[in-house]
Amino acid sequence: MTVGLDNFSLDYFSLKGKTAIITGGNTGLGQAYTVALAKAGANVFVVTHSKDWDETIAHLEESDGKYAFHQADLTNREQLQQIVPACVKEFGTVDILVNNAGTIRRNPLLEYKDEDWDAVMAINLDAVYFLSQQAAKVMVDHNSGKIINIASMLSFQGGKFIPPYTASKHAVAGLTKSFANELAEHNIQVNAIAPGYFATKNTEPIRADEKRNKEILARIPAGHWADPSELMGTVVYLASKASDYMNGHVLAVDGGWLAR
Repeated sequence: MTVGLDNFSLDYFSLKGKTAIITGGNTGLGQAYTVALAKAGANVFVVTHSKDWDETIAHLEESDGKYAFHQADLTNREQLQQIVPACVKEFGTVDILVNNAGTIRRNPLLEYKDEDWDAVMAINLDAVYFLSQQAAKVMVDHNSGKIINIASMLSFQGGKFIPPYTASKHAVAGLTKSFANELAEHNIQVNAIAPGYFATKNTEPIRADEKRNKEILARIPAGHWADPSELMGTVVYLASKASDYMNGHVLAVDGGWLAR
């Protein structure tokens, strides 16, 4: 007889009573993560650069969990350090951290500007490291937690015209494994999602380029750009008890892009 099979239930996917921080959680894929976690029952603490969050609120009002918005510039170290304490003050703890916020600046390598390198690395890498470190200190206190980083297809490939984005997303994969190794003994799981090609505002320039759009679609076995809703189940899984034995993994949700 196999031990434990009768203990499983769909409650493993419930986030009721949990509190999640989502950076960049007001637009694009981040909004999908926010709404998914809220619909699964979590209280969501949405970190955003702007105050234009009416659309997200409209989605959250249909969920059971509570929500709060926090405006912050993730390139500002002082503001970055205020996020976890603000969430603890609002909801009492942090159980889940989704490091979603990211930026991209395109230019040929020989023309790339130093300030663009610094800006991309500050949000895509530095913020992930410092915020994860702070959240982990809270999670260690109650011996459980989930940190979900957002990697990329460029965590596996080189790309063109985006050197800091590629470097930062390779580094995110490395940080995911490094944090996972250290925090496992505290029952904290650290994993990453690597989204494929999704139809968001960030990908509008590529989708508008007929030649590039055709090339991308030709390589995706699924045959279409993904909708943000197609990531919602993934983030709930990684935030829930259902993924307790997954640690240090970069999970590609790419319609088969990497398989081709």
